[in-house]
Amino acid sequence: MNILNFSENIIKLRHKKGITQEELADFVGVTKASVSKWETKQSLPDIMLLPRLAAYFDVTVDELLGYEPNLSREQIQKIYFDFTKEFAEQPFEEVMEKSRQLVKKYYSCSPFLFQVCVLWMNHATLAPNPQMQTEILEEAARLCSHIINDCREIPLCNDALLLKASIDLLCGRTQEVIDTLEEILNPYHYSFQGETILVQAYAIAGQKEKANRYSQFGMYTHLLSLVSGAVQYLSLHAEDMDSCEETIHRIDCLMKLYSLENLHHNTAAQFHYQTAVICCIHGRLEEALDRLKKFASITDSLLECDKVFLHGDQYFDAIDPYFEQSDLGGNLVRAKKIIADSVVQALENPVFQPLESSEDYRKIKQIFIVRGESL
Repeated sequence: MNILNFSENIIKLRHKKGITQEELADFVGVTKASVSKWETKQSLPDIMLLPRLAAYFDVTVDELLGYEPNLSREQIQKIYFDFTKEFAEQPFEEVMEKSRQLVKKYYSCSPFLFQVCVLWMNHATLAPNPQMQTEILEEAARLCSHIINDCREIPLCNDALLLKASIDLLCGRTQEVIDTLEEILNPYHYSFQGETILVQAYAIAGQKEKANRYSQFGMYTHLLSLVSGAVQYLSLHAEDMDSCEETIHRIDCLMKLYSLENLHHNTAAQFHYQTAVICCIHGRLEEALDRLKKFASITDSLLECDKVFLHGDQYFDAIDPYFEQSDLGGNLVRAKKIIADSVVQALENPVFQPLESSEDYRKIKQIFIVRGESL
């Protein structure tokens, strides 16, 4: 009953109404001792009395019981980031069990469940063994299916569908991912013109601020998608250095033009890392090391900040409200210690073995080893 807080609520409501236990007992038709037991958590009222009590205090039954099936955006943010800290500092299985208990408590709060899926997917690699990692991902996939089947918010259902596809991909269910997304992401669908239509509608309606903000955010997201797509393209064409060189040249120009290393650290860092991989594959070790230095510098600057948020810049000067209004407020989705540890793991990629003799390469690894230990 501690979860529902009925005892505390009945005391607060009674005091607010300015009545005694005896007066409440007389109205409900029970003894004063019964009310006393409710307030001291020794017993609960008969279920048939709950509507009468709720009506008397002019509250809903849920409010009377203290049951909160839904969490606010701020509450979801706090819970998520408390868990990212706990995953970095406490035994993994204890934190997982704690998160599972909250899932049971707020099983009807789909926005919260979605962020739990994100949390589990981002931290599954911390599990003690591969079998447990897979089990956690499967658990997250089932939770996504629950959201898709039960939630009435279409945007959230779509997000859950895409998140489940990401989890399915990690679990090796590639054909299921293809079957789910191939038709949804068909570029010939008219829905792909939705952004342009909405901006035009805002402009015609005289809502120029909204039109400007949405147009900027569309360019921003497409910019990130283009660079992320280039990272995948480099991986797909790793053996074709001519194709890779052209891709690298074009994205370098784009990143410089939009100051992407300052605008979105993670996307820029991923591009430099993948470029380093390509350079190593083709024996261009000096270029690979230069890219790893850029990757390390961007990531280290993230870890140095007291608090990191997604943000716009002088050109994208209207998009910050989108980040502020998002479920996680534009914050990092993993604790800094976990990020530092993942960088060390990324630098241990066998493709970088030719760099092992380089003092600069060893220094880069050591920086993040020390970072992880200090966070």
